[in-house]
Amino acid sequence: MTFSEVQAARVRKELAGRSGIVEKQMFGGIAFLLGGNMAVGVHGEDLIVRVEPAQTVGLLREPGAKPFDLGPGGRSPAGWLLVGPVGFRTDAALHSWVTRGVAYAASLPKKGTKPSAGSKRRARP
Repeated sequence: MTFSEVQAARVRKELAGRSGIVEKQMFGGIAFLLGGNMAVGVHGEDLIVRVEPAQTVGLLREPGAKPFDLGPGGRSPAGWLLVGPVGFRTDAALHSWVTRGVAYAASLPKKGTKPSAGSKRRARP
């Protein structure tokens, strides 16, 4: 699936000036990561927003919010939401969703780089 360049540009503008944000193609769209953790992304016309899992049910009541189905089997993990354009039509609403995603990503431990193929890991006792 392709992603909306218009929506991606809006997210980029919202994230401008924040350090540590990296763009990566994921989930058939574009994702914006902080410390290696996805904060927000664009999938088709929708936003993908990563939030505190305990807030999922409450945030699903927000306009345009729906569970993010990761594929076959209908698996929708807590903490992952899709938000349709009606939910972030205004700049203020977009700001709110992006802020939620960035705040949650910032709360997670940074992901390290993967060990190179030649490195060895110590076995755990």
